[in-house]
Amino acid sequence: MTKILLAFFVLSAFTLKAQPVMKGGLEKFVTANNIYPRYSLHNCIQGTVIISFKVNKGGEVYDSKVSSGIGTDLDDEALRLIRMSSGKWIVPQDHDTTVSLIAPIKFNLSGYDCDQKNPEEIKRAIIAYKTSEDLANSIQNFYKNKEKGTYRKEEEPRFVALKEELGYNDDYFKERISDGLKKIKQKDKQGACEDFLFVKYMGSDLANEMLEKYCK
Repeated sequence: MTKILLAFFVLSAFTLKAQPVMKGGLEKFVTANNIYPRYSLHNCIQGTVIISFKVNKGGEVYDSKVSSGIGTDLDDEALRLIRMSSGKWIVPQDHDTTVSLIAPIKFNLSGYDCDQKNPEEIKRAIIAYKTSEDLANSIQNFYKNKEKGTYRKEEEPRFVALKEELGYNDDYFKERISDGLKKIKQKDKQGACEDFLFVKYMGSDLANEMLEKYCK
């Protein structure tokens, strides 16, 4: 099993005024909706991601971004969770909606023997994430161009080999589709369709049915 622990504070220009609060509590919301990202899960990467964001008078989140991240897909998940909380904030009448709120979200794994993982291996995995992300982008660009008919056919074997080297195989794609379906249940259509499109533009047709059903 996975477990995510959340540390949450809202800081706003050191004011003593009442601050926006989330209906039901942000910790409960994050615990119910987090989907531990695949790369960090498989590499036992944990830590705290700090998200800054603003809320308008209607409790909608805007101008959200990663202020301080880990450098892996945990950053994306923390940002996704804050954006999913949009519309669920109770905002005091005198709240200055131009002031940023700060949410430090701590990800922690249990049940995966991560305490046995060599810290140096984890550091190397974090460094490798950026490289693999750049390579994944190059693969996706190739298949996007292939869909448009503006590609060089003789280059495809190189990208097929690169996918295999990076571990982007059917098992991985099925995991991404499974994550996407979980996001559909959370009514996070944007996040789900991003997962399905990732699979498609990695040269796989496994997500085509999901794209047709949910992402038109």
